Amino acid sequence: MTDILTNAATATADPQAEARVRGDDRAHVFHSWSAQALIDPLPVAGGAGSTFWDYQGTHYLDFSSQLVNLNLGHQHPDLVAAIQQQAGRLATIQPSMANDVRSELARRIAEVAPDGFEKVFFTNGGADANENAVRMARIVTGKRKVLSMYRSYHGNTTTAITLTGDPRRWANEPGDGSVAHFFGPYPYRSAFHSDSPEQETARALEHLEQTIVLEGASTIAAVIIESIVGTNGVLIPPPGYLAGVRELCDRYGILWIADEVMVGFGRVGEWFAFQAFDAAPDLITFAKGVNSGYVPLGGVVISDRIAGHFDTVAFPGGLTYSGHPLACAAGVATFEVFARDGILERVRDLGARVVAPRLAAMAERHPSVGDVRGMGLFWAIELVRDRETREPLVPFNAAGQDAAPVAAVAAACKKQGVWPFTHFNRLHVAPPLVIGEADLVHGLDVIDHALDTADEFAA
Repeated sequence: MTDILTNAATATADPQAEARVRGDDRAHVFHSWSAQALIDPLPVAGGAGSTFWDYQGTHYLDFSSQLVNLNLGHQHPDLVAAIQQQAGRLATIQPSMANDVRSELARRIAEVAPDGFEKVFFTNGGADANENAVRMARIVTGKRKVLSMYRSYHGNTTTAITLTGDPRRWANEPGDGSVAHFFGPYPYRSAFHSDSPEQETARALEHLEQTIVLEGASTIAAVIIESIVGTNGVLIPPPGYLAGVRELCDRYGILWIADEVMVGFGRVGEWFAFQAFDAAPDLITFAKGVNSGYVPLGGVVISDRIAGHFDTVAFPGGLTYSGHPLACAAGVATFEVFARDGILERVRDLGARVVAPRLAAMAERHPSVGDVRGMGLFWAIELVRDRETREPLVPFNAAGQDAAPVAAVAAACKKQGVWPFTHFNRLHVAPPLVIGEADLVHGLDVIDHALDTADEFAA
């Protein structure tokens, strides 16, 4: 892969265009998750590969892949060409008709899913993928309740935001009344006072089983789990945990929904992250990396047992843009790029050979680093004030001045041309999967220097 940071298209300053974009944005665009008068979004002029730039001509290495969706980077020529060619041939068609790229993408997704998954229901994104997976589970089981983790994010539609465990749920309550939450494994901050990954697995599974018993297995349709918890920590399931979830679901007649919206399609070096843990769910939800978000697309991969229920019973759901041809064309091109360029293999290699040892070295050097964890090109650096007590660098759900230390770390990254992903007391490392090795090393260098800022707040 080329090193995009030094080979990106030359961007020149255009203050008039910047003023126009900023003015229209502030006057007319209503932004998500924001107090509108307290934000000042960066006007972006363009992007190429792992880099984007503003109207001042300042380039940023995109170490967040935007919202951890731009797996193949900005303006990938194969994806752009696929969309252009499809638009020239057939720009759109309703989902009740058969379409070649929609059918081909569904086939390709089924081919990389576990055995016994042959059908794909397409949606517009991850939230409605989770909504429809839950709907399928409820219909097939005849039960309504769904369990999800406290540390989770599943989307912003009614059931999805209720499933969500993080604070974005709070202002949206009450939502779907048939959701209950439980604690998932988190060895660094164990809710179960565990002192080893194996003990964390055993105690987390015991807790989940107790939740099932106390909530009533006869009322529970599904358990939904991010295969690797994303925004809420990059929490890798400890050995045996997902296999244990599978066993509990089978024992109690509950379906397991694997939310792969953030970690699917190569983010950790697997088509689906659960495939690294020797366990398979009943339903798989996806979005983001399936086509790098070039045109909105998500979906549910459905096990044969569940799909068979709807052979003679209508599924009560649908979307006007389900399997949109432009989105599916980019998805088909994604599969071709993955095969030609060995994307899964390079992600595993870069994660193990470059990122893991470098972050381990940062943890040794910086007193503000309490923990580093991850796989492939998906990692978290957990920042603390005190390594002994593990006090977070900023409080849970910090805002305003309380969040200033992490904001200062992010600002230090941006000053050196790296756009980071931060959440609460963590800095996440999630660059595009096509990032050149030199760019990856440069971005890690910048983060290493930015952690000096975090050290100023640490004991």
